[in-house]
Amino acid sequence: MNLVLIVEDNEKNMKLARDVLQVKGYATLEAVTGEEGVRLAKERKPDLVLMDIQLPGINGIEAFRQLRADPATAAIPVAALTASVTPTDRSEITRAGFDAFLGKPIALKEFLDTVKRLLEEPRA
Repeated sequence: MNLVLIVEDNEKNMKLARDVLQVKGYATLEAVTGEEGVRLAKERKPDLVLMDIQLPGINGIEAFRQLRADPATAAIPVAALTASVTPTDRSEITRAGFDAFLGKPIALKEFLDTVKRLLEEPRA
């Protein structure tokens, strides 16, 4: 069973992502801050991380950079999960090197298709 770490500080968004993933048979882990997300990723080595960008403490881009900088977590695919969809935000997220970009509110089909693709793609 694939393990997906959801890093999201909004309770409703967390619940939706968790419920949708669990119904589809994924195991989930949850973090509400960037620091907690980085710690859990290092401890539990999830198969995928869904990372909100606007987080208390370090933001999702900084948390992502910390995951990529650590050889233990560098290969874990990370999708940006964010309501920040201005062209500037999007280009910053793309430049940072996220594996995918998911807008909020979550579009269920796109969300599930992206999760499935990221879990099935061979990693370097």
